[in-house]
Amino acid sequence: MFKKEKIKDLHYSVSGVISATDLQAAADEILTEYGKKAKMPGFRPGHIPLSVLRQKFNASAYGEAVDKLMNKDLTDYIADKKIRLAGAPKADLAGWEIGKDAEYSLEFDILPTLPAIDLEKFTVTKKVTDLDPAEVEKALENIRKNRSVAEKQDEKYKAIDGDVAVIDFKGFIGKDAFEGGEAKKHHLILGSGAFIPGFEDQIIGHKAGDKFDVKVKFPKDYHAESLAGKDARFEVEVHEIRHHILPELNDELAKSVGQESVKALREHITKILTDQYADAAQSEMRNELLEILADKVKLDVPETLVSQELEMAKAEHDRTHAHCDGHCKAEDHKWDDKKERKEAERRVKLGLILAEWGTQNKVEVSREDLQQAVWAEAARYPNPQQVFEFYNKNPNALGMLRGMIFERKALDAMLTHVKTKEKKVKAEELFKQA
Repeated sequence: MFKKEKIKDLHYSVSGVISATDLQAAADEILTEYGKKAKMPGFRPGHIPLSVLRQKFNASAYGEAVDKLMNKDLTDYIADKKIRLAGAPKADLAGWEIGKDAEYSLEFDILPTLPAIDLEKFTVTKKVTDLDPAEVEKALENIRKNRSVAEKQDEKYKAIDGDVAVIDFKGFIGKDAFEGGEAKKHHLILGSGAFIPGFEDQIIGHKAGDKFDVKVKFPKDYHAESLAGKDARFEVEVHEIRHHILPELNDELAKSVGQESVKALREHITKILTDQYADAAQSEMRNELLEILADKVKLDVPETLVSQELEMAKAEHDRTHAHCDGHCKAEDHKWDDKKERKEAERRVKLGLILAEWGTQNKVEVSREDLQQAVWAEAARYPNPQQVFEFYNKNPNALGMLRGMIFERKALDAMLTHVKTKEKKVKAEELFKQA
């Protein structure tokens, strides 16, 4: 057991001594295990004398012996104190030599004890909204648009918003053409906002065969500094205009998207939208409960975990802003130590609350939960198989995903204990806040 201990909040400093005799015994035991597998000229495996093993492996065996005996002291200590480590301890073994007693010290943080949380004292707002039938019709119209066919129009047809214009264009600043401002037979969806403001509007009304100039002004915050805020002229030639022909809303269309009839498709869309409203409202309540927990629950946080959180946040910050190339505003990417530390402390605090409360209340992440989360993630990418392979090859990433699911399930379990007050809102407000 340790000779000295110094405790300040969640931080512990302890020191102890391992006798040379105990170290030698532990090292010899490790050397004996080495000897069972070691291969040395002139000796059969398992029959190498201890004295010979010491000559070759003594330093390595002593290193393992020190770690083993220090860890035993620490394990006994935390069991006796009924505490839990927040991270790996820092060991100091300065000045020790083989053959002497090993005087060492350990520094570590422990996890705090979660105080009792009376969730019934908390109240969160549940935002509710009525489903507007127009939203269902809008979704049906989007299905028709997604299955529309862009048909080439004759030379008399004038382009309207939503059409596809097949164009050549070349851009100039003054009399000089600028790099990247030219393309041949580019397919531009009018009204898509793919080009700088004002460009697409000036294509509307033109016909195949038209040649004309489009005059626009690049936004001041445009990513290319050489163009930002400048007036530009584009020489444009229209090769063809394609107009989207929408399919009829009938049972055949419904079957193409997996439903038996238009009626069944409407019911399906209604359920999807209703579920989306419920998910958005639930997300709002989770966020509100997190704010309450951060404010109302008093809990010290281990510096070890805060430092780790800060390191990850700093790495992500640096990665995100690594390619600004002078285009980012200084105030947008400046690292604020004080602000980031406060945020890190908040994240660690909430993580500890959810982890401890969830464990105490038997929240579990099932295999099905994990599979659904991976499938949902994969559905966001063009090649889902890459997502599956990523998680199969990266157990740490899968562990992080499991942790996120656990925290969400813990929050949802907590919400069954808090009081709720309903607030009627418009769908726009619900999704704006979600």
